[in-house]
Amino acid sequence: MRWENLTDSDHARAADPALFGADAVTTRTFDTPEFRGVTFHEVRARSILNRVPGASRMPFEWTVNPYRGCTHACVYCFARKTHSYLDLDTGLGFDSQIVVKVNAPELLRRQLASRRWQGEHVAMGTNIDCYQRAEGRYRLMPGIIEALTERANPFSILTKGTLILRDLDLLTRAARVTDVGISVSVGFTDEELWRTVEPGTPAPERRLEVVRTLGEHGIGCGVLMAPVIPFLGDEPAQLRATVRAIAAAGATSVTPLVLHLRPGAREWFMAWLARHHPHLVRRYERLYAEGAYAPKWYQRRITRQVHDLAREYGIGPTRGGMPRRTAEPGPARPAETAETASTEPTQLSLI
Repeated sequence: MRWENLTDSDHARAADPALFGADAVTTRTFDTPEFRGVTFHEVRARSILNRVPGASRMPFEWTVNPYRGCTHACVYCFARKTHSYLDLDTGLGFDSQIVVKVNAPELLRRQLASRRWQGEHVAMGTNIDCYQRAEGRYRLMPGIIEALTERANPFSILTKGTLILRDLDLLTRAARVTDVGISVSVGFTDEELWRTVEPGTPAPERRLEVVRTLGEHGIGCGVLMAPVIPFLGDEPAQLRATVRAIAAAGATSVTPLVLHLRPGAREWFMAWLARHHPHLVRRYERLYAEGAYAPKWYQRRITRQVHDLAREYGIGPTRGGMPRRTAEPGPARPAETAETASTEPTQLSLI
């Protein structure tokens, strides 16, 4: 496996520049029902702040990802391709071989203290869900949120996980001193579709309970309605049911995003489609014949329908890609010590 940009082991750096032996990581398995069949590779990262590529359409420049791989096991997840960079399988391996950057909180504190760091917005959950099941054991997010709060550094979180409510007090404290944005991903409320395409995630209604609870505690939460899955979750009645449920949960905004199929995800999703909905394979091949994204006309149609429904139910689209909760400004804290790594890993764009 390739751990070059993930380990700070002196032994590993002295070895082959791309490939490291098993002593560069600690591999663990846990014989508990929630982790049965899952292998965790604990690494000490060299950098935790990732710069988003300049060509990205995302409204942020920096991300933090404490994990690689995801037990949510969403069949459409675009991040599957990133597992191949470590010589790991992008199918079942992505769902069950989880890389854990165990030093993420301490490393983030050090990088935020760098003289080079200008306090830019940091987005989390845009690649791998930081509140997947592994977070229940490794508890990396409390330290990450605390590090950002100490510096009054603005941040946002996108998640399908209900575990975020564990950190409600930390998020409330952070929102007193900086700009905090929370989004929950709910692409549909159809239970049968959820069980087959997002088998490791909490049910959509449980995610909407997160939206409701955050709102009750003064943290406005938007919903990224993603993905809208062609021919399976895009009927007008399905879209209406989903937007209605999002509105009932008190979401501050709803932003639809049609399924896209990048290399890595495309092969896995199409194999799933052939097993579960073989009559749709040719329709997908035609719809995605030009590349990873559905045609503009289709995207515009879905966006228009969702926005019309959102207005009907009293909510609207986000601006700038993520919901924001702006607290009263707190004092900026000066940068102090260690410098950020001179080269930062790059981050793929959202969903």
